[in-house]
Amino acid sequence: MTSLPEPRVGRPEPGQLTFQAPRRGKPPRHLADLTPAERKAAVEELGHKGFRAKQLSTHYFERLVESPEEMTDLPKAVRDQLVADLLPPLLTPVRTLEADRGATLKSVWRLHDGALVESVLMRYPKRVTICISSQAGCGMNCPFCATGQEGLTRNMSAAEIVEQVVDANRKLRHGALPAIGATHPAEAGLGDEAEDDAAASALGPQRVSNVVFMGMGEALANYKAAIGAIRRLTDPAPDGLGMSARGITMSTVGLVPGIDKLTAEGIPVTLALSLHAPDDELRDELVPINTRWKVDEALDAAYRYYEATGRRVSIEYALIKDINDHAWRADLLGEKLVARGKGWVHVNPIPLNPTPGSKWTASRRGVEQQFVERLRAHGIPTTVRDTRGSDIDGACGQLAAATA
Repeated sequence: MTSLPEPRVGRPEPGQLTFQAPRRGKPPRHLADLTPAERKAAVEELGHKGFRAKQLSTHYFERLVESPEEMTDLPKAVRDQLVADLLPPLLTPVRTLEADRGATLKSVWRLHDGALVESVLMRYPKRVTICISSQAGCGMNCPFCATGQEGLTRNMSAAEIVEQVVDANRKLRHGALPAIGATHPAEAGLGDEAEDDAAASALGPQRVSNVVFMGMGEALANYKAAIGAIRRLTDPAPDGLGMSARGITMSTVGLVPGIDKLTAEGIPVTLALSLHAPDDELRDELVPINTRWKVDEALDAAYRYYEATGRRVSIEYALIKDINDHAWRADLLGEKLVARGKGWVHVNPIPLNPTPGSKWTASRRGVEQQFVERLRAHGIPTTVRDTRGSDIDGACGQLAAATA
């Protein structure tokens, strides 16, 4: 008998934060959940030689093989069992929409328990970026975010996070996403702040060069799985995907203890702080985590990250018409950033991608430009974020909500 998906989590009350993910059945164990040593032990527990773990890793991370029939170096008698035990299916495609003349693919996936998550694959002139989810839903409850309004369903496993990138690499290998020309010089694409031209060129058009944890969920609230995923992404092939940590961006609404833990990891990913307001009064409303850790505490933690890693921090700022786009707020933000030093930060104003029926909408272009100019006048590098997929339920969580 086929089990039905568990009912969707009820919408949280305004301002309500959810740190503890609801308990649900664990995803099946997968190779990408395990360190190389743990993979060897798992294979041996199944009664096979330990070197089979390296063979499986090569097929998954390096060769991007999906079918057991293609794993011809594994004995036919044990191939299906090994694949079933250590490479079980994690993401079932539900819906994929195309935008930007084929340069953007937005996918909805169903997890083993019926939960829905999203990822967005985007080609830019010099790189290919994927925006991935780390939770099904989100417990941070930002009122202008489609995901936040749906509440937190559950944490994703490290392998479920990694599988989004592996699937993207498979799509690229099979010719997904056409080459595109240069974007408008005044706009930045996701991953710009972490771009490593040499690494992107080496990977070529058939591999993802940038991964951004900006999809569904607050990754630092699912810390262990998120860090495990980053290690799988950056471990040298065939133990992992062999990506540069500089091509990975970890986004957070400002979980200060999580930022400090990430600082201590010593992995030079780019930190992106979703600020959205420079003053506590407004940020308490727009980003409820601010009721726990205030603007200055979040900025201090971000600056500590810069000091420890040398990696420039990105400040994400969704511009919302008549709410947070005032010139004086641009000045206040500039003053707060400059007070902590020079050269440590880059601001990405983002034209809000509104959700249906929401009172929140994007700022007028003239207001957006004034906001940018005010920040630049303070000496803050500022680039408007490219908004991809606005014609395909582009706001994070919007497509999954429409699919459910």
